[in-house]
Amino acid sequence: MEKLIITAALTGAEVTREQQPNLPLSPEEIAEAAYEAYKAGASIVHVHARDKDGNPTQDYEVYKEIKEKIEEKCPVIFQPSTGGATWHTPEERLQPVKLSPEMATLSCGTCNFGPDVFMNSQEYIDEFATEMKTMGVKPEIEVFERGMINNAKRLVKKGLVDAPIHFDFVMGVPGAITGEIRDLLYMVESIPEGSTWTVAGIGRYELPLATTAIMLGGHVRVGFEDNIYYKKGELAKSNAQLVERISRLAEELGREVATPEEARKILGIKK
Repeated sequence: MEKLIITAALTGAEVTREQQPNLPLSPEEIAEAAYEAYKAGASIVHVHARDKDGNPTQDYEVYKEIKEKIEEKCPVIFQPSTGGATWHTPEERLQPVKLSPEMATLSCGTCNFGPDVFMNSQEYIDEFATEMKTMGVKPEIEVFERGMINNAKRLVKKGLVDAPIHFDFVMGVPGAITGEIRDLLYMVESIPEGSTWTVAGIGRYELPLATTAIMLGGHVRVGFEDNIYYKKGELAKSNAQLVERISRLAEELGREVATPEEARKILGIKK
């Protein structure tokens, strides 16, 4: 079984300081959170930027500052979001790809997202895939519903994404696929042979899905974007605390945790 890749989703676009007082917002705080997560076992950090007022932003310069500060601290894989917030335009969402990061997220379909709609038309998907291929960026295909896997397969047929594909199953978002174990098995059985996959369980789904992924040979994403609690009624102290638990579980279950360099080899990323 491959070593386990742990992704730390540090901030997200929805969580606020009122909900999680330890949420990193500034470039300095995000970089420090990335470093602490790296020390706890993360090999990828998934990043949403925030502006000076703490609001979600896709601004190129803010992402550039975050990327540089993270690179000064540790060799973790920097993975910016192209999802942004639901109100960002496609042009805004694509800005961090122009930094030529090693990876970036590529959402492959439209879905309900709580009270909002996360819009990803086929035109958007093709445009984002084309830009990532041009910039030499490895896409992580974000899947909120089963049909998005088919959209990713079509990108391969069009020559816009290279196989093998790396998927991230985002499960438990209100309005999209739920986060039961049966749902994860359905997703895993639906992807092309040779693909790699990560699961991001939202809220209470985080820990059971992560544990299942460790045993199935998949990979795991945790962090404040997905879940602000360590256990019911107890806020997590940091992203690193959530990462450390996954590292500990992997050790107990007999699966080694990948370093960033090992993660690059697993994912076919050439630094």
